[in-house]
Amino acid sequence: MQVFLRHGYAGTSMDRVAAASGVAKQTIYSHFQDKEGLFTILIERITIQRLQTELGSETLQGEPDVLLRQLAKAFLNKMGDEEYLNLFRVVVGESVRFPELAQLYSRIVVQRGRSLIADYFRSHPELHISDPEATAHIFTGSLVSYIISQKILYGEQGVALAPNRIVDALLQLILQNRDSG
Repeated sequence: MQVFLRHGYAGTSMDRVAAASGVAKQTIYSHFQDKEGLFTILIERITIQRLQTELGSETLQGEPDVLLRQLAKAFLNKMGDEEYLNLFRVVVGESVRFPELAQLYSRIVVQRGRSLIADYFRSHPELHISDPEATAHIFTGSLVSYIISQKILYGEQGVALAPNRIVDALLQLILQNRDSG
């Protein structure tokens, strides 16, 4: 990961990865088919696996007010991690030259996360969510927007906005129709 973060996707070769990890290049190829395969595993490790570890599960379970708060906080913690922020910067920075890299990130992180949350919304009809996919996109998009404005664009140095305020307002919007109807 450090090689990708230091040199970007384009500047990272399997020779550099082998030298940095202290193993033969053939050893890396025996575990990963190519650079994209290695990067895929790194994305999964830094994003999905860390979030699942924080949540303690591969599926979303629990009462909406508790689970959604826990999910939002875990997401903000993950995205606030310097290694993750740097990975996100590499993906965004290289997306023009390597659109397949952005598409890979989108498939592994964005689409999987949105699908997981949409499935959770579908399994909770008491929330009265008419479009689970769009609501899942709004949920994650609000959190990503917060990270971009506060961390990537260094907004916290100007007008800081406490993460709890974002989480509270987001949950209020999603939970406001619960049990009505």
